[in-house]
Amino acid sequence: MAPVRQQDPDAYAKALHAAPPPGSPYSLPVLGSEREGRSAVYRHWRFVDGPLLQTIDPEVQTAHEIFEKTVAKRPNARCLGNRPWDPVTKSWGKYEWITYGETAERRKNFGAGLVELHKQAGVTEDKYGVGLWCPNRPEWQISDLGCMSQSLFTVSIYDTLGPDTTEYIINHATLHCVITSLSHVPTLLKLAAAKRIPTLKLIICLDPIDAGEVPGNSKSAILNALAADAGIAVHYLKDVEALGATSKRPMNPPRPEDTITINYTSGTTGNPKGVVLTHANATAATASSRVFSDLLPSDAIISYLPLAHIFQRLTEHSALSVGLAIGYFRGDILGLVDDMKMLRPTSFISVPRLYNRFGTAIRAGTVDAPGLKGAIGRHIVNGKLASMKLPPGQATNKHAFYDRIYTPKLASALGLQRARGMVTGSAPLDPSLHQFLRAALGNDFIQGYGLTETYAIGTCQLKGDLSAGNCGAVAPGAEACLQSVPDMDYLVTDSPNPRGELLLRGNTVFKEYYRNPEETAKAITKDGWFRTGDIAEVDSMGRVRIIDRVKNVLKLAQGEYISPERIENVYLANTNLLSQAYVHGDSTQAFLVSIVGVDPITFAPFCSAILKKKIEPTDIAAIKAAAKDPRVRKAVITELDKIGKKSKFNSYEKVRAVHLDIEPFTIDNELLTPTLKLKRPQTAKKFRSEIDRMYEEALAEETPKAKL
Repeated sequence: MAPVRQQDPDAYAKALHAAPPPGSPYSLPVLGSEREGRSAVYRHWRFVDGPLLQTIDPEVQTAHEIFEKTVAKRPNARCLGNRPWDPVTKSWGKYEWITYGETAERRKNFGAGLVELHKQAGVTEDKYGVGLWCPNRPEWQISDLGCMSQSLFTVSIYDTLGPDTTEYIINHATLHCVITSLSHVPTLLKLAAAKRIPTLKLIICLDPIDAGEVPGNSKSAILNALAADAGIAVHYLKDVEALGATSKRPMNPPRPEDTITINYTSGTTGNPKGVVLTHANATAATASSRVFSDLLPSDAIISYLPLAHIFQRLTEHSALSVGLAIGYFRGDILGLVDDMKMLRPTSFISVPRLYNRFGTAIRAGTVDAPGLKGAIGRHIVNGKLASMKLPPGQATNKHAFYDRIYTPKLASALGLQRARGMVTGSAPLDPSLHQFLRAALGNDFIQGYGLTETYAIGTCQLKGDLSAGNCGAVAPGAEACLQSVPDMDYLVTDSPNPRGELLLRGNTVFKEYYRNPEETAKAITKDGWFRTGDIAEVDSMGRVRIIDRVKNVLKLAQGEYISPERIENVYLANTNLLSQAYVHGDSTQAFLVSIVGVDPITFAPFCSAILKKKIEPTDIAAIKAAAKDPRVRKAVITELDKIGKKSKFNSYEKVRAVHLDIEPFTIDNELLTPTLKLKRPQTAKKFRSEIDRMYEEALAEETPKAKL
């Protein structure tokens, strides 16, 4: 069913991107593939028969070749850019760029210099890992591409990780070298001085460490003096490039089966697992990404999601495969919108946490605005929402008039006026928010699903599908099936749709967990299926919907199973009072409680109205005091009850008590992973006293009612 492969890879990708005929399924079952306890095997509608998609271009089999092909086609196009800081004006400048040709030369020299340094340090292996520990910046990509050019692989270290996890990754991956930003060099030297990372021999700093100071007084001299006792040398990135340029060492391209990265998961419990991914995985994932996202014609993307996370890494693989410009944000999430207004990306990839904020801002200026402004906003958005419910082939979120005079104003406030498409992933996006943003911004906004183990892609919505609450079709490079989970009452025989644990297999699925055969055996079945740990159902259109977790499920005293993450996402998407939420249920109790993070900007006027006194958003002490007031907590519960009723929550899914605070979960207090996922066991432990208090107070309120 796949179209005939064309000589032009871009044309082939565009042909694959086309939607199926109106009303036809997006994924199809393979006939005769059912077995006891498992559903049929589902595949993308274009790849039901024959081999799964491996590459868009037969001449491209590795991520190195992806980049090489684009350099040959677009050497003078913008490639990597950032905004320099001006210490005189104390402001960020305009984006400055290097071309694809310049990027190619720098990564070639860096790769050669890197190998030379390893040889000088006594490293004799041909292929080894190199640590990469820094925020998103052009040098991250130059370093990664440089490693690929010599058949080396990078080992991602999240920029926000503490010294203990960093130490674990360096030792577990047996790293001889870490490429990092200047701010992390002292941490590495302290670990080395304490003999905690014995394999480390080289540190390559991405920031200048010699500004022509008096000999012996430069940062380079000082750092190397400190490093010498631990047997470590510190080098500046551009010095490594210069070494590589003089070495004349040729590139040593990787093969498809070679490792491209060991990507350590940001696991919510225990030590992270090293996911071994190959160049074949990368090309298959990039090919599938292009089928879903149709990046051409396009111009630029912004890079702000952590590059240590496979989601952003795949995003940039895809951008490099078609010659897009990648503009890196300044490193401060509070300045992201300003960076976007400067860059004006033509595609935008993000996660629900940011889309929640976008939705809150747009709603405040449109459908929730007072007077005529609100009336116009509601009329336009409601009209578009109605158009999105039309039959397949007619449904649309576009409008010839509104998208010329109204939509661009909303989009330009976020720097999204040129964004033809947006993608959300990493966690479920609330369906009502998804539809609202589609209507308000008028672009192609799709939701996908993937994991580190599937190179960030497993399923994704297709062109023209305006449904919400699902993750779309199976990726062309993979296949999927469901496995019954009887003890949770999820069966592949369920009606109207089969339900069970989602299993994935194919070209995008990882090789193994590094040096961890026990976890690998748990994760991959004997017949090659990766167990995602997510409970899903497949609807009649072949779309996958994630409905639960095998592990992240609460069972209350009456035997009801609860998905706390779903409840949290609904609350966060439907009120601007909350910035964070953790829903908890003890198995000995019959109801839920919640730890809630509040947004000072919206929470201050909310409290002021309840307490009949003025509280400023900047008065953090007053906001914290108000958050403890029973009247305020009761008012928040009332707001959550309204959302629960609107969302048709069962009675046992409603939160009965809340503890309010400003940003209770952070990376620094180790309750959020670097990808901003909540660490549930740690959160329950940290807030145990507050949870006990909420249950005690809620039960005390309930007792008098029971006596009446």
